[in-house]
This record gives sequence, structure tokens and C-alpha cells, in this order.
Amino acid sequence: MSKLSVDHLLSIENLKKKDIELIFKTADNFKRIINQPIKKVPTLRDITIANLFFENSTRTRLSFELAEKRLSADVVNFSSSSSSVVKGETLIDTVNNILSMKVDMVVMRHPNPGAAEFLSRNVNASIVNAGDGAHEHPTQALLDSFSIRDKLGKVEGKKVVIIGDILHSRVALSNFHCLQKLGAEVRVCGPSTLMPKYLDSLNVKHFTDIKEAMSWCDVANVLRIQLERQDVNYFPSLREYAMIYGVNKKLLDSLEKQIVVMHPGPINRGVELSSDVADSDHSIILDQVENGVAIRMAVIYLLAANLKK
Repeated sequence: MSKLSVDHLLSIENLKKKDIELIFKTADNFKRIINQPIKKVPTLRDITIANLFFENSTRTRLSFELAEKRLSADVVNFSSSSSSVVKGETLIDTVNNILSMKVDMVVMRHPNPGAAEFLSRNVNASIVNAGDGAHEHPTQALLDSFSIRDKLGKVEGKKVVIIGDILHSRVALSNFHCLQKLGAEVRVCGPSTLMPKYLDSLNVKHFTDIKEAMSWCDVANVLRIQLERQDVNYFPSLREYAMIYGVNKKLLDSLEKQIVVMHPGPINRGVELSSDVADSDHSIILDQVENGVAIRMAVIYLLAANLKK
């Protein structure tokens, strides 16, 4: 069996194109399995996985937990709000205490960029980054590109525009790396105040006009405004943002072609995306959720294979 070139999934930037293709090929097989009457396989009965979430999460945490249980792994769930972290325990001490219970793999979401990489250098377990601050969210980018491949046949040559709060988004940075490695052309759209300075270094161009961006793209990946990460006002109001950058049915109907609409969730309906678009034939948002389980099964399965080297 082919193996990943990495022992941890910390970022898309660290992955090679062949790693991404292997994850997709493996996810294809798991997607077939989870659509069968018996959705569970005994592949990882000897593996124990700890889910450590230091930030609130619904979709990602449930998706990982379901993926792990579909693979028959033993699962330990950890929430920082009910742990010794609130008493001042360090991250490494917390994880080492969990690992002393013979845990093989850690899936972690943490508010600090670089937390997953720091952990990978200091503990003896395979680490999966489930989001580290505004840095990266690798499994989200993998499932996004996998969903584009599922819908359009391939990612290579496709034009993808990422719309919204790029500055505070870990999803955007991971998507830039993943889509470009797979041969897609990526651009962004949104207020200049929500654009990071690194766009030029990644050769990502910026649309300020939503109609121009939507006319250009094959796929629009719409991000939410991350108010919880914003310490100043980056635009006058949510109402004005929705009027200028919101994706609605009137905008889609004005285009000369049908495009694919994506969203990593949670959706702020009526702000970045209207309900009649989120629930329309343009949308593959629920496909992304389903594909997320298959992608995370693939990542966990392939990393577990490296544990047995």
C-alpha cells in the first residue's frame, strides 16, 4: 500500500501532491463504504484516538468522531472547559497525561497558530490538526477540493474564488495551498480590510466586485464573517456587507453560466449567503459534510498505517 510522506497532518503546505491524491483515492473507497447498509469497518480496532478541542466546534468534532468510529477505533473526547487546563495545566502536560493512557493519535483544535506543530515535536503520537487559530484547517481544505473533484470531475484547471473574511480564516489559507497544488486557479473577493498581506506571495489576486468574481469562477467558496476573531470594525455593518458581498439568488440568476457554491459552515444566513442559494441546486454544502467523514477516515487510516512502520 502507498503511504503518506508525513507522520502528522499539520498543514496542507507540508503535503505533497501525491499525498493529496492518495488521501482522495482512499476517501473514494471509504465513501462507498459509508453509503452501504453496514457503514463500519474493523480496520483500526487496535488504535486509540483522542479528540482534543480547545475551541468550540460542532461539525468538525462530530465528523472526526464519526470517522474514527466508522474505522472501529477507540475514541476519547476531551473538552478544555471541563479539564485541568482551566486550573493552569500546560498543553504538553495535558496531552502527555492522555498519552500515558496509551493513546496513539491526537486530533486537536486549538486557538493558537502553530499549536499542532508544537505538539508534534514534543509528544510521541501522530497529530492531526483540526484547526489552529487563523493558520490552517487541512482536513477542511482536503474535503473542499475532494468535493469539487466529485462535482466537476477534476480540480485541475478550475477557477475557484474564495469570498469573505480571508484575513481571519484558517480555511482560506489551507484552500490556497491545496487548490494550487492540484492545479486550480484561485482568487479572492471581499473588502480590502479583510484581505491578508500574504496574498501576493501566493499569487492570489483580489476581486473587489462580487459580480466580476462570480462571472470569472467555476466554484465560489463562501466564508462567514468571523466576528469572534475581530477586535476592530473591518466594515460598517453586516447589512452593508450583505448588500455588497452577499451571494444571493438574484446574483446567481444574473450570471451567464451555472457555478458551484460551497461553504465550510456554519452559515450566517442572510449575510454572506442567502437561504435560497444555500438550499439551491448550485449548493454542494451538504455534499461537503458527507465528504468530510470520508476524507477524515482516509487521513486517520493512512496516518495509522505510518504508526505501524
